[in-house]
Amino acid sequence: MIMFERNTTLATQIRQSLEMQIDSKLLVAGTKLPSERELSELFDTTRTTVKEALLAMEAEGRIYCEDRRGWFVAPPRLVYNPLYRSPFHQIVTEQKRQLETLVLSSRTIVATPALCQELALPTLSRITEVTRLRKLDGRVVLLARHFLKPERFPGILEHDLSQSLTSLYEQQYGVRYGRSRFEINPTAAWGEVAQALMLAEGSPILLISCVNYDQYGEIIDCDYEYWRHDAVRILVDSQELERMKANALI
Repeated sequence: MIMFERNTTLATQIRQSLEMQIDSKLLVAGTKLPSERELSELFDTTRTTVKEALLAMEAEGRIYCEDRRGWFVAPPRLVYNPLYRSPFHQIVTEQKRQLETLVLSSRTIVATPALCQELALPTLSRITEVTRLRKLDGRVVLLARHFLKPERFPGILEHDLSQSLTSLYEQQYGVRYGRSRFEINPTAAWGEVAQALMLAEGSPILLISCVNYDQYGEIIDCDYEYWRHDAVRILVDSQELERMKANALI
């Protein structure tokens, strides 16, 4: 028998009922929930109240929504330390998750004024753009746009860009990451970003932008990572900073 506190709202009761189903493994990661209409009938309430409960669960990373497909039980968030310079696939593998990377586009373009400023380039410079979609355990979680200085990576568009760029930089060009400058902002998904992440227009996402330097302190590229906010947990450990400082002195 399910017991609720006397003063809990109906939306809270719906959320608690669904969370108990998830915690007891009756609903496992990847399971599609009943539609909002079906849930409103099940709990004898309005779709507005059901939506309130589902949005609260989404904010906590318990479920996620894919535009035109519905609501699903979410797997655990990926723990992501932006300071950790190992290849992304290694981070994923260490957490026993499966990664798939799809290259959506790769080309040379004229840099916007903002990119010229980020990469310390003259006005109207050309840069290399690589756009990739990344899936965890079959679920789309991240759209990444990489902007590279072409003179540092000649012929890079001829390589397999679904592989680790970190490894490609080092193996083919002798370039290793040094320091990085990060900015993390909550924002909304619009246009191509919303479409790629299977989100409704205006859905909340997390934008991690990064300017990367090589082992000699020269700017080499910048990244814009558009994350589904319910799929990632940012963890920054000061010990990683100390390790990076120690490596720089070697």
